[in-house]
Amino acid sequence: MPSAAPARVRERLTALASAGLDARGFSLAALEVLRPALPFSAACLATVDPATELVTGVVKTDLTDENDDLWAHHEYEVVDLYNSLDVFRRPGGTTTALAETGGDLRRLRRFDEFFSPIYGFGDELRFTTPADGAHWGFVALFRDDGRGFSQAEQEFAGDVGRLFGRGMRAGLVAGAASASADDTYRTEGPAVLVVGRDGELMHGGPGVTERLADLGGEPGGALPFPLLGLIGAARRFAAGNLARLPRTRLRTRSGQWVVAHASPLSGPDGTAGSIVVTIEEARPPEIVPLVTAAFGLTPRERDVVGLVLRGADTAEIARTLHLSAWTVQDHLKSVFAKVGVRSRRELTARVYFDQYAPRLQVGAGVTPSGWFAGTA
Repeated sequence: MPSAAPARVRERLTALASAGLDARGFSLAALEVLRPALPFSAACLATVDPATELVTGVVKTDLTDENDDLWAHHEYEVVDLYNSLDVFRRPGGTTTALAETGGDLRRLRRFDEFFSPIYGFGDELRFTTPADGAHWGFVALFRDDGRGFSQAEQEFAGDVGRLFGRGMRAGLVAGAASASADDTYRTEGPAVLVVGRDGELMHGGPGVTERLADLGGEPGGALPFPLLGLIGAARRFAAGNLARLPRTRLRTRSGQWVVAHASPLSGPDGTAGSIVVTIEEARPPEIVPLVTAAFGLTPRERDVVGLVLRGADTAEIARTLHLSAWTVQDHLKSVFAKVGVRSRRELTARVYFDQYAPRLQVGAGVTPSGWFAGTA
């Protein structure tokens, strides 16, 4: 059973989830709240794109970054008993390594080749972090003291996973981007990089260095974990073990939104193994649904916001959605409260952040393609 009062842990996690913390701040604080109730030796909390369930960021405690390439390899490329994508389908969104292997961790390549020899872990508890029907991440807890995670602890993790999901979802939109209008307007096209079979960066086009730095990469160092995972998923696709080419939406350190996607390449001699990764500015149709969901808006509230962003007035929204004007106003009041704004103009800027708001302010309307008139 959990070693700290479950009710107190839930109360503190509930408060953290509504405290306005960014994703990293919430993750670190939530793990410290959880530790007394569910003791662990190390932890990794990963945020995911709810549309693809691919990792978009990680926060670790008592773990280093130096083995991220090996971790991503085992998570996405290696065909194993289970990985994070499988855990999303497990009953209750939880599982443990000992339970999956019947107590024989040698059956799990991730443990046999990575976790056990490098870290000495003896069990792993994974639980997903859902909110309103979507997955916003997962948590992996590890123990190296010879104790496995009990069924009661697994059930407790599944219970508090929903609170983690609310906090991780809110953290995605905590704080507007700080980029200047000049930075926001800059349109340099997609950044393209090619990674070889050995994981080394073979080629980087214009803007790659800046894009990688904005995603948390270090000059000359390993690629950011979300891109390592994306590359691993592309190799999984090439091997016929993934149905679709991988892509994910990422929020950069500067607060902008980008879309990254990866594809396997074949050389002139027919050999495969290299991966091309493209990173480009996200367009409103790709980001608005994610942002409005992250604010915790209901489906009907999202419909209202979508029409507000197109410039519709109350009467037009009412006609389009077959609602009364009073009901539209009620929805808007609820939206304003959830988003933390007081007007439609503030709502538009908050949903689009600083990435798109300057274009709207100068009257660059959204075209049928989903991009702004007068932009490349």
